[in-house]
Order: sequence, then structure tokens, then C-alpha cells
Amino acid sequence: APGHRAPDFTLPDADGNPVSLSSLRGQWVIVYFYPAALTPGCTKQACDFTAAMPDFGKLGLAVLGISPDAPAKLAKFREKEQITFPLLSDQDKSVLTAYGAYGEKVNYGKTIMGVIRSTFVIDPDGKIEKALYAVKATGHVDRLRKDLGV
Repeated sequence: APGHRAPDFTLPDADGNPVSLSSLRGQWVIVYFYPAALTPGCTKQACDFTAAMPDFGKLGLAVLGISPDAPAKLAKFREKEQITFPLLSDQDKSVLTAYGAYGEKVNYGKTIMGVIRSTFVIDPDGKIEKALYAVKATGHVDRLRKDLGV
């Protein structure tokens, strides 16, 4: 929730290199969780974030995308869609769970366990500024840009 300290994590990126949230202290960070690389909605969202990176960069905002996909699949996704920010692998779903981005959700009328598409804006001190759950892939980044004044 806003005001809470963001759970720290270290996860492998698409190349297997560790990335820690704590290494980004001192700057604003957008952490977003998505269900699966190379799927239509997740591709749209990642491409929208890539298109917004010049504007986010002007504000010193870093973006991290996290899914339960293996690093090799993330690398394929990054190359195919020319994604310009780190994609991180949370295969055991521990970070997804810590952020409340994994759990029961309704998909095509059925209740299932899965990734809840969520976005968090984390301030330079490591506190959650915005916590957005069950966001839509389409239009989400534009709304976030408006909310952040970008």
C-alpha cells in the first residue's frame, strides 16, 4: 500500500544478471508485474513502457518488468519487441507474492491462481508511492504517464 516500504528483491534479468531494487535507491522506480512474455496483452504493455522510456528517463524514472518467465524467454521477448528496460524473472513467484501480485483472479469467468497485472511507483527512499492492482494492459502506461505528469 502507499506509504509502505517496498519489499526489496534481487532477481535475474533476461541475461541472468542479478538486479536488486535496493541498487536503485535514490531514484524513482516503476515496478510492474505481468503474467507472461510474448503474449498479446503483455507485449502491448511492454511496448507502451518502451515508448514511454524517453519521457520517464527525463524524470529519472527507472522501469523494471517482472514475470514468472525464465530468463531465456525474457531475452527472446526483449529482442523480438526491442524492449529497452530490464525484464526480471521471478520463477518461484516470491516477489510477485510479496507485492500481492500473485493470487486468485478471475480469468474468462473462472477463478484461478495467477499473476495479477500490477504496477508500483516507488520513491527514492524505497517507499511505495502508488500501488495499482488489476490494471489493464491497454491504456495503462498512458494513464500512468498522466498520473506522473509526464
